[in-house]
Amino acid sequence: MDMIVTERRDEADGVVALTLARTDGGELPAWAPGAHVDVHLADGLVRQYSLCGDPAGRTRWRLGVLREPVSRGGSEFVFDKVHGGDIVTVGEPRNHFALEPAARYVFVAGGIGITPILPMIAAAEASGAEWTLLYGGRTRRSMAFVDELAAHGDRVTIAPQDEVGLLDLTGLLATPRRGALVYACGPEPMLCAVDSFMAGWPSGSLRVERFAPKTLENTGAEGFEVEFAASGVTAVVPPDRSILTVAEEAGIAALWSCREGTCGTCETPLLAGRAEHRDSMLTAEEQADQNTIFICVSRAEQGCPRLTLDL
Repeated sequence: MDMIVTERRDEADGVVALTLARTDGGELPAWAPGAHVDVHLADGLVRQYSLCGDPAGRTRWRLGVLREPVSRGGSEFVFDKVHGGDIVTVGEPRNHFALEPAARYVFVAGGIGITPILPMIAAAEASGAEWTLLYGGRTRRSMAFVDELAAHGDRVTIAPQDEVGLLDLTGLLATPRRGALVYACGPEPMLCAVDSFMAGWPSGSLRVERFAPKTLENTGAEGFEVEFAASGVTAVVPPDRSILTVAEEAGIAALWSCREGTCGTCETPLLAGRAEHRDSMLTAEEQADQNTIFICVSRAEQGCPRLTLDL
């Protein structure tokens, strides 16, 4: 849908917040904490940004955008070309980082990873759940929405690295908390550290969202067959091609955006076979269920000769 930028605001060094509204002034689709949207930029660029405003506000969306030091073109375009009054095309909200009901929450954010956490905090507060936030960044000046978070008092710990060093994850996560869920979003080293410190927590306690694909071991790709059941097509996926690429070559319309397993656009129901999940979104439990597959990166499990997909 076409949306107008009603406000562009500098939130920190290298971070801007864009407020968007429909060009016709109409109501926007509903969304829940953890959702993100595709923003269509110039020359076919599509980037995903978390919604970080109020889900109850049905006429405005807010996005936080970090200017990446090594930009692939998306954040550079937003910073240099998108201003108040401009029109941008935005997709429907999608959510692979949903806030599940819990009595207690531990939120951990690094840098621009604060954006999906903001509406989660508001939802936790509204539900009466206990919660804390540990929020790290390079410097205080680089950390967005700090003033907004100040209203929550000592439930929020602001931890700029140049002032306090690395996040104190030992003190935060060394002891499992009964009935608590941990939500973490930020750079990969931080997420790996959170995961390692939670080794003693009950399975399923951690939820993460990545802005870049996680690093995986090279397991040695094999070729396999894929049946696109809804299209009546069967094709071979060789070791050097993705299911998505093979689908496109067969003339099958498949939605995609990132091609790196982080956005969720290409999610496809898995009807038969076992997938080697190489995305950066599914939990271990969701991977074990074998109900869905992200066809831009995931493949057939070694030894599985054929997958059947609802595509």
